[in-house]
Amino acid sequence: MTSTPITWFEIGTDRPEEVRGFYAELFGWSFAAEDTAGGGSYQTTTAGQPAGIGGGLRLLPEGAPGYAILYAEVTDVAQTCRRAEAAGGTVLTPPGTTPNGLTRARLRDPSGNLLGVFSQPATT
Repeated sequence: MTSTPITWFEIGTDRPEEVRGFYAELFGWSFAAEDTAGGGSYQTTTAGQPAGIGGGLRLLPEGAPGYAILYAEVTDVAQTCRRAEAAGGTVLTPPGTTPNGLTRARLRDPSGNLLGVFSQPATT
């Protein structure tokens, strides 16, 4: 089996201004607003490209617990979910496709840690 790279991260927060300022001060990251379906708030960062991975900051409802999650880019999200369950993990959010064609799912490892998997939109 080949190694699967971590290529994206997401930070969820109900205090986006504070969190953006923290990462800007700590690492020099800048964020740009993204258009999202349903009017949600999502901002992306290149997080030190070209050497680092990209990521996003998701606005959560007030009082919702924050999180940080790593995403691994895989070829087949559904197959990866089946393999995760067989290895003792749990599928928290089953595979779904975003309006731009990205397929993603959220998992929990046997120790309770969150992780995500995604595949790029099919090219035509």
